This record gives sequence, structure tokens and C-alpha cells, in this order.
Amino acid sequence: MATSARKLKAVTKSRSNGNGRDFDVHDLGLAEAGRKRIEWADKQMPVLRRLRERFAKEQPLKGQRMGACLHITCETANLLRTLKAGGAEVIACASNPLSTQDDVAAALVDQYGIPTFAIHGEDRDTYYSHLRAVLERRPTITMDDGADLVSLLHTEFANQADDVKASMEETTTGVIRLRAMAKDGALKIPVVAVNDAQTKHLFDNRYGTGQSTLDGIIRATGVLIAGSVVVVAGYGYCGRGIASRARGLGADVVVTEVDPIRALEAAMDGFRVMKMIDAAKVGDIFITATGDKHVLTSAHFTQMKDGAFLSNSGHFDIEIDVAYLNDAAKKVDRDVTRNIDAYHLSNGRIVYLLGEGRLVNLACAEGHPAQVMDMSFATQAMASEWAAKSHQMAVKVHEVPLEIEQEIAAVKLAAMSIKIDTLTAEQRKYLASWESGT
Repeated sequence: MATSARKLKAVTKSRSNGNGRDFDVHDLGLAEAGRKRIEWADKQMPVLRRLRERFAKEQPLKGQRMGACLHITCETANLLRTLKAGGAEVIACASNPLSTQDDVAAALVDQYGIPTFAIHGEDRDTYYSHLRAVLERRPTITMDDGADLVSLLHTEFANQADDVKASMEETTTGVIRLRAMAKDGALKIPVVAVNDAQTKHLFDNRYGTGQSTLDGIIRATGVLIAGSVVVVAGYGYCGRGIASRARGLGADVVVTEVDPIRALEAAMDGFRVMKMIDAAKVGDIFITATGDKHVLTSAHFTQMKDGAFLSNSGHFDIEIDVAYLNDAAKKVDRDVTRNIDAYHLSNGRIVYLLGEGRLVNLACAEGHPAQVMDMSFATQAMASEWAAKSHQMAVKVHEVPLEIEQEIAAVKLAAMSIKIDTLTAEQRKYLASWESGT
């Protein structure tokens, strides 16, 4: 993770209890504003709210100490409240330096009694000190968004691995890292790939990322999407959602891919598909959503139009080669407007980088709508309950059980006043048999 280009300007407020800090947030005076936003989001999260009511009665997480490394937003706050209601001791930190909402972090500490270590704009050293603060509490279950907490658990805190029953991973980037660890035999704890649940990637990644990415770009730039050439790098679920929403706003959408099947799908969905080196010449707005590094590099920057916008929707700030821009630019104007840096290239053109190349939906806006996170976080909570009740899970990457997903989807449908059919006994028998044919 690259160090943030900005210095943290505000004085942070923390408190020590002798064994370490109880919390580290920007300003506890923001707590009341944070509480209001958390409660507003809660009204739009009926699945998680129902689950919290059950958890409060049944206490399925009693005795668990849960360390959560997540984006500290008002939606996340409602997940953490649910875990606490279920009997868990909860400690939280940020999973990205620019995704923390300072008023929410303050409210978690002051209003809900959840030790939180998160400050918007924190530098790399502070970020990792916050990860360590969570692991020093010796969690028995962890939650991650990008696998930074689990990575630190496997290095500096490897002696605690045997104490961890399981970890929940929320994002594509994190699951990729964890599957690589499992393949290499380096994984020491059971992990649940919450990101791969249908109630997560089919909805959160596609509809949530699609809307919030465009929201972040529009908030930062004020640019008219209609008539713009929007280049989307990657056609996974996130890329599909971004491309769909950009087209819905009137953009001419170009997709770049390395996977021939996904490239073919994008073409059949009606998008132009080409190599990035060719897309670089025509794009007005570039959005990376691949989970890989150096998707936009020096070869592309030099081909771009004067005034092109560069943004990243992936978890880590590696998809755009920001280091090259910082080294090669003749001049860099920081914050030409909020969350935008202007890079003056040697060819006389300027490209604009949004949110330091970090995930644009949280760096420049407020992330996914609460209605989408309702399902993702309910999946997180129920997967944690499943892990807590399991006697001993195998050390590997686990899928979320189908019955959990079906329950969450059924509750969401009910909240939307949607009713569906059920199979008759005759239909169930037919689907389970092989004797009946034409």
C-alpha cells in the first residue's frame, strides 16, 4: 500500500488504558452526527435489523472476540452493532486510509461502546498501528476487507493463528490473496469467502459498485457522463455494474479485458471491447476494476487526451501506476479541486487522478447504498455465526453455506414486498429423479 500523498492535518483523539489505546479516532465531538447517519442507514437495512433482533435474543456470538478490519462507514457500523448484540466483544479498524467516515468512527466509540481505530486520511504507519491494535486484543474471529489484517496475523502475529476460529473476507482482492495463500500452503486459519457468496457478488459488486463508483466520479468532477467515453478495465461483476451504470447515464462505454470469455460477454452485452493501449487514445474517463496491478501505466498515460480522468474502483491503490505519475510528471497540482490531483505530463497534457488512485467510491463519495450492504453484511454476520458454532473448521477457503444465502434472499424479498412461488411435492420429486424422461 502506498503512503498517502497527504499529511493528516487534524489532531486525532485517543485514550490509553495502560495496556494500549482504547480507541483512536479523529474527534469524539462528531459522535452525535455519526449516530444520526448510522440510524438513517439502519432504516434501509431490514435484513440486518431483523438479524440483530434474533442475535440479541439468542447470543450466538457470546464468548467470541471479533476483530473487524472494514471500511468504517455508517453501513459497517450497523454490522458491528449486530455482532455486539449477538454477544461478541467487537474491535474495529479501517481497511483503507480514505474510506473512514470520521463521524461514524466517533459514534462507534462514544455511542455504541465499540473500540475503533480509524481516521480518514491516516498515513501508512498509522494504518498499520491500527491493524496491530486490533490484533493485540487477540481476536477469535476476524473480518477483513482486502486481507491486510489476516496478512499481518500470518506474519507479525503468527503465534496467535491457533486462537482464530475463522476469518470472513469481504472483497474480491482479499479472496484472491487468501486463495493464493492456501495454494502455497501458507494459510494458517480457516477463511470464509463472503465475497463469493451470491448475495454478495451478484448484488454488492454489480449494483453497489456500479452505482457508487459513478457517484464518486460525479461528486469529485461534476463531469457530464452522457456523451463521455468511459473506459472500464475489467468485466467481472464490479466491471459489469460500472459499465451498465455508465451506459445508463448516456456514456459511450469501452471495456478492456484479458479474459477472452469475459471480453466476448462484454461485446455481446453491446459494449466496445479493445486493448487498453487503443482505449487510452479515445477515453475521457478511465475506471479500473480488475484487482491487479499496473492496469494503467506510462504507455497509456502518454496516449491519453488532455484532461482525461483516472479513477480506480479496486480495493488497493495499485491498478493505476501512481508512482510513475509522481516521478515522471513535470508538475503536480494537489487538490485542484477536492480529491483531484492534476499531473502535468512531459507531452504538455494534463491527466487528473481521483482520490489518489484509491477506491473512488469511498475516497470521493460514501460507498455503496445501504440497501445493498444490507445483504452483504447480513451474510457476514450469519457466516460468523456459522463459524462460531462450528467445532473445528478445516484450514482452507470455505464457501458460504447455501442455506444462509437463501435465508438472506428470502428476508430481502419479504422486505421488498415480493412474493415468489414454491415447488410442489410433485415438482420436487421430478427434479430429484432420473427415471422420468420424454
